[in-house]
Amino acid sequence: MLVSDQPPRAATGVADFTCDSCEVVGVASFTDDLLAAVDRYQPDVVIADMDAPNRDMLEALGSVQAKAPRPLVLFSPDDDPESIRRAVRAGVSAYVADGLQSQRVRPILDAAIAHFEQYRALHSELEKTRGQLAERKAIDRAKGIIMTQRGVAEPEAYRLLRKAAMDRNQRLAEVAESIIAASEILGGPPRTG
Repeated sequence: MLVSDQPPRAATGVADFTCDSCEVVGVASFTDDLLAAVDRYQPDVVIADMDAPNRDMLEALGSVQAKAPRPLVLFSPDDDPESIRRAVRAGVSAYVADGLQSQRVRPILDAAIAHFEQYRALHSELEKTRGQLAERKAIDRAKGIIMTQRGVAEPEAYRLLRKAAMDRNQRLAEVAESIIAASEILGGPPRTG
């Protein structure tokens, strides 16, 4: 999908962005609802063509990346380092500042797709790790509550926690969260960390 800050230029620029094994499936303006356009056209890559990336345009692209992530390539004659940084923060996978030549489109798109896939894999791994850390903290906190309430050592508290998880057919972290919630309701130890 091609997005341009100048719709007449976008209409004539479609040929510039067409290459072997790729086609422009839709054209939109920054004044359009970009999220709706992405939903309608379901592009593999969003190509933005703009003279000077301003805050509103970058926010529109950032909104697309937040709600319907996909590789995003921005073509602009603006080579200001701060403009490039703002574009990358908005989710741009590739920023091309030295003009467009049709023979370069496919390699640029391939690089943007590869960069996007690598970023998504790292982001997914980070979220998984954060989730595991949060679960570990909840389990440790629940063990502490059990140790205090039952007057048992850590291995016994862990065994009781595990047994409760097996008896209820729940994950250890789910039982831990239940224990923490019950403790807070019943006036248990204040939350730390």
